Amino acid sequence: MNIAITEGLDLMPPPFANGLDAWSSEDGTPGSATYDGAANAAFVPADQDFGGCLELLKTQAVQKLRWTGQTPIMPGVYLRIRARVKAVSGVFPSVRIAAYPADAGGNNLVALDQVGPSVTLTQYGEIVEVSAIVGTGARPGVHMAWGLGASYGHFGLDLTGGSGGIVRIDDLEIEDVTSAFLRDMIDLVDVRDYGAVGDGVTDDRAAFVAADTAADGRTVVVPDGTYFIGSSLTMQSKMRFDGTVTMDDATRLILIRNFDLPNYIDAFGDELLAFKKGFQALMNYADHDAFDMKGRRVELDGPIDMQAAVADVDAFEIPRTIRNGQFYAVESTAWDPEQSTSQGTYNPANPFKITALGNAAQIQPGSLVTGHGVGREIYVRDVDVSGASLTLSEPLHGPNTTQTYTFTRHKYALDFVGFAALSRMTIQNVEFQMLKRGSGIMLPRSGMNFQVKDCYFNKVAARGISSVGTGCQDLHIDRCHFTSPDSDQPAVDRASVAFNVNANDAKIRNNRFQRFGLTAVMCGTHHLIIGNHLFQGDDLAGGALAPGWVFTYEPVTSIFNGNYVDNCYIEWTNEHDATPDHNNEFSFGGLTITGNIFLTGNTLPSFRFIVVKPYGTGHFISGLHVNQNVFRSIKGDIDRVDGVDTTFADLDPWRCRNLVFERNTFHGVVQPASSPIPLKFQQNSDQSTWTLDVSAYMPFGGNARTVTSVVAESAITDSNGDRVEAMPFVRVNEGPNNDYVQLVWPRPCKGTVHVTARVDRPL
Repeated sequence: MNIAITEGLDLMPPPFANGLDAWSSEDGTPGSATYDGAANAAFVPADQDFGGCLELLKTQAVQKLRWTGQTPIMPGVYLRIRARVKAVSGVFPSVRIAAYPADAGGNNLVALDQVGPSVTLTQYGEIVEVSAIVGTGARPGVHMAWGLGASYGHFGLDLTGGSGGIVRIDDLEIEDVTSAFLRDMIDLVDVRDYGAVGDGVTDDRAAFVAADTAADGRTVVVPDGTYFIGSSLTMQSKMRFDGTVTMDDATRLILIRNFDLPNYIDAFGDELLAFKKGFQALMNYADHDAFDMKGRRVELDGPIDMQAAVADVDAFEIPRTIRNGQFYAVESTAWDPEQSTSQGTYNPANPFKITALGNAAQIQPGSLVTGHGVGREIYVRDVDVSGASLTLSEPLHGPNTTQTYTFTRHKYALDFVGFAALSRMTIQNVEFQMLKRGSGIMLPRSGMNFQVKDCYFNKVAARGISSVGTGCQDLHIDRCHFTSPDSDQPAVDRASVAFNVNANDAKIRNNRFQRFGLTAVMCGTHHLIIGNHLFQGDDLAGGALAPGWVFTYEPVTSIFNGNYVDNCYIEWTNEHDATPDHNNEFSFGGLTITGNIFLTGNTLPSFRFIVVKPYGTGHFISGLHVNQNVFRSIKGDIDRVDGVDTTFADLDPWRCRNLVFERNTFHGVVQPASSPIPLKFQQNSDQSTWTLDVSAYMPFGGNARTVTSVVAESAITDSNGDRVEAMPFVRVNEGPNNDYVQLVWPRPCKGTVHVTARVDRPL
């Protein structure tokens, strides 16, 4: 680069032979005195060394010589000013290149360096060259670094030291030496050329902006040093960081062409800070929809408060993605759960609140709530310290009016709970190597369409993904792999939970959940659970097993399809109901369980694959389809696949409607369940009332409420061998437990019939 060529600028001052009126004895500014006609200056036309030159008698303490021409100062350009000088007679002076830096208004920038290195003349007739380099950047070899404030300069030299000596000065030269400072003349722009200091204190933002503007497609280089950026900065050019930047937490750095974690690590020199700053940029600039970690690992010595990393945003509704990397939890006390207890008051009429708390200030949002009458996976959504109250993620089914609660705040690698609302966030192809030290992801307090795809959650300490509010609305978990921290413990002793859901419309597809205490606790409705593999067995022979998938809302209206349920079971409850007794509301219904594989082995005969557990009285099943599943027990039979947990209450069999339990396959199951159930019944003696016991087949211990068909296989005959042409009428709900079906004929008879009975009244 040479501006004399690229810009067509003539940098060279005129020779002294053209007259001394262009040479000032002051600063070179308009109106300053010149050497034209001065008594102490003369042009010498034929010096033996210089040809034409200026002979100057030093009469002042600092004898100035300045060209009155204005030499432009351009960002990234470096100028060398040179002069050859020799002493002729008298006192030997010192000589230095000097200048007058001026801003656009012509004002002297007195704070800038205005002189170069000084050389003392020691012999008459000896030619000495003095030079200095001027430029905008404080680069090695630059004597006068003027930054971006100077617009032009008046250049020349100074004679200092004793007066009375005579010197001769050859014509002054000004040349562009920028190429000496460029590593690659075409591809690189150095921020130091635009005034960056890199001392960690001086605000270098303006220099970065100037370099970015000048780059025009080239790469901006940040050399060794620490560059303080005082306010948010967006760089449009490609960047290369040899040095690092430093900035306040709220200050953003946006690298438009280098928007990925490796470049942010280069920029900040710290992988955790780099991730935070990258996420901050992602949430503040619409030019990027994803922050790519490029396969890099970020070591975490504690949880990341994702909202604090952004600082100025607590609600965001635009799609954003974090992808392709790993979070690795290192040993640290910052992962330790924090626990507090407090007495509080609960009123079912205000189901999401606990009030009159004794120490609300000690309770953290995102804490897991436990205590008498508290269902599983209930969290603190918000805390009102001044009001001594908190907001819950779900209601409580049966606490005392006033009691003591325990609040446990687990620590999550990515903790989004600081966001009041966050929607359309995607975490994709990210590995959470938690090593039993921390949990995975805590969702925001509200929002929708949070997506976790192709991720690995390895030995999360307590939880994989937790929702403390409605940030799980339309949650997607796809093709992820979860492993628990307590897989070596008996199934019923494990405390880990893979994930929970409070809101509606979750899509949980094609995941693998390995040996958790609970795989899922799901409230809300309209969920799609498809193609997952969950297994929670242990190495104990004949041991009890724990639920795997828990639905906590009665009218769940969801589909459970094509899953592999291994050594655990589906449990359907209403534990997140502040008034769990049935009262003119929808009861257990809307669930379709189709095309799944249910497998268990070496467990208790009392084990059941599908269990309904009402937490209040009066509930019933109204809309359950269990179709085309395979139920298999190996290493020992189980009694049946369905059951009711009556710890709190039983189901009301008289209100059962639209329960279809058919076309399933049973292996190692003593008593299959089916409704409708087509049974062949043979009456060998003449009776007018035939009693058929269908109780063993009725799902969930229900009554024989309906007979939909009676078909004779052969002739029905009386004691005389005559055919009985009349049809029988049917009695249902017979027997001591209301689970017998009776066929009543007009006279005693015998024969074989096929009877189809149901546990429900179809719609």
